[in-house]
Amino acid sequence: MSLTHGAISAMVRSGEGHHATPDFQPTVQIINIKSVGNKNTGSDRYRLILSDGEHYCNGMLTTQLNGLIHSGEITQDCLVRVDEYMINKIQNRMLTIVMKMEVLQPHEGRIGEPNDVDKTLNMAKSTAPASEAQPMYNRTNVQPSSNPYNSNGNSSGASANKPTSPSNPYGGSSYNNRTSPSSAPIIRTTTTSGVPITPIAQLNMYQNRWTIKARVTTKSDIRTWSNARGEGSLFSVELLDASAHDIKCTFFKDAVDKFYGMLEQDSVYTFSGGRIKVANQQYNTCKSGYEITFDANAEIHLVPDEGEIQAQIYDFVKISSLEQMEANKTVDLLAIVKSVGEVANLISKKSGNELTKCDLTLVDDSGVDINCTLWGEKAHEAATKFANQPVVAFRRLRLSDYGGKSCSTTQGTGGGQISPDIPEARALQKWWSDTGGQSTRSLSSSVGGSGKLDSLPDRKTVQTIKMEHLGLNNPDKPDYLTFKGTLTFIKKDKDGGAWYTACARSEEPCKNRFKVTQTTDGNWFCDKCQGTFPNCVRRWIFSGTVADDTSTTWVSFFNEQAEMLLGGNVTADQVFEETYSEEADQDKYDSYFARANHSDWVFKCRVKQENLGDETRVKASVVNMMPLDYAQESRDMLQAISNF
Repeated sequence: MSLTHGAISAMVRSGEGHHATPDFQPTVQIINIKSVGNKNTGSDRYRLILSDGEHYCNGMLTTQLNGLIHSGEITQDCLVRVDEYMINKIQNRMLTIVMKMEVLQPHEGRIGEPNDVDKTLNMAKSTAPASEAQPMYNRTNVQPSSNPYNSNGNSSGASANKPTSPSNPYGGSSYNNRTSPSSAPIIRTTTTSGVPITPIAQLNMYQNRWTIKARVTTKSDIRTWSNARGEGSLFSVELLDASAHDIKCTFFKDAVDKFYGMLEQDSVYTFSGGRIKVANQQYNTCKSGYEITFDANAEIHLVPDEGEIQAQIYDFVKISSLEQMEANKTVDLLAIVKSVGEVANLISKKSGNELTKCDLTLVDDSGVDINCTLWGEKAHEAATKFANQPVVAFRRLRLSDYGGKSCSTTQGTGGGQISPDIPEARALQKWWSDTGGQSTRSLSSSVGGSGKLDSLPDRKTVQTIKMEHLGLNNPDKPDYLTFKGTLTFIKKDKDGGAWYTACARSEEPCKNRFKVTQTTDGNWFCDKCQGTFPNCVRRWIFSGTVADDTSTTWVSFFNEQAEMLLGGNVTADQVFEETYSEEADQDKYDSYFARANHSDWVFKCRVKQENLGDETRVKASVVNMMPLDYAQESRDMLQAISNF
């Protein structure tokens, strides 16, 4: 097998890579391999020297091809066919980035006596007559018709044809599988100033200069960060171009001030001057295998929307199909917003920051509903935005098995598009109008916290806790269930009362939740905020037993649920003042709890494994409860019987 004559010179002279001559797939010899490592990622990188027997050039193997070296397929002096490559100029030397190759056969010894192609080309330039200098980058690449490796006589890189926009602007395209940059068709256009446009599908981390033209499909809120190396702010956008590929871009520090107000969702811009890196698949769901970071030196310009870039791409799935999907998968849903919950605040266990959330109930024509959580500003806007039960297209919701099945928006994703102009949305709206959107069941049978109580068909029994080993399936994750039960006993006889003393500070970080201790001077000291206060706030905490016709279990009651249990607005401070402040009145104290005994409730409980010393036990805590409505319960039971 012979080497391709003049291959190295032709590759380097192209100045761009295989895009300039896509039919050119030369056979060359690898005459040297060296591992150079990568300090940023810790992965191996390999430098190659490629030869055609006449010239040699320096090359670099992409990390995706490292397996060919690890498996022993690529060895020194072996013959390979280079299918895809790029040319980068580094310190006045041309570096060939090999992106795709096929190992043809091993070989013993070097073929020919090749010379350094850089020296040969530099020598040729020094003896050539002077001519007007041409830029290395951002030029239209037109190959001479005499190029022996271009059977068409024209470079595909010179094509300026624009893709035809599909009739459905939301045409499906799966986002669960990333595509390699080399697998998509080459679509190259130019800006009005003649600068070539690089399709997102063709971007890779070895390119120095590029310009993309894309639509901003999503734009995140500004977030701040702080760590040992400093602090700053950031926001991210997702860009979609005419090649139907999208990519995530993140702006840091000064770029946030410069570009956040400028970039508007659904507008089209040209972008250049960013740094391309491999996408972090844990936080990036875009189709491109890369992502871009921009600083204040980026070049971004608003351009006319000529219609060649789609408004958005969705790959809708039915809510009923989510039941079989794994957690952390991202999905697109087209659904009716059946109800909007209240805005709630909570503290992140990971960062300690306060988060804002709002739960939606989504339903589609599969007859199944699911809870969807919005975060941040989108949570505040939910009640107004989703009034009157609209059809909404949600993109890249992250699926979770928290409390059955649920989903939520992620950083950078939009908050849903109201009434998209697509046939599927009109069909769903007709289903809702004709049927009233009655769902047969909910995947979010237990959403935890202050979530809704399950309907009769989704309830379980007390015996389920033991039968299904709730709380033991995952030590780090609680299980939830809803059941109807009767309160049979309250363990109220705790020394000092069935409460604990909490910090009097109602603002962050305590919010009347953290325990305080009384000092010798009669004040109250809080370890959380390090504050000293003349008084405290008492909060209920006690346990009891509840039973149904299958079993009995112990449950814990905390402040909000205890107040409801004892009569609605009976606070621990109120009972303390009446029964403990001056002279203990045990009878009056007992009377508050006597009213609650043997009452019927619908309980929602969190069940979690806890370790106390050397003992492991399962603890059930009430997170929501409602007194049993006997009339409604009877109607629900009759309906269940009729559906049986």
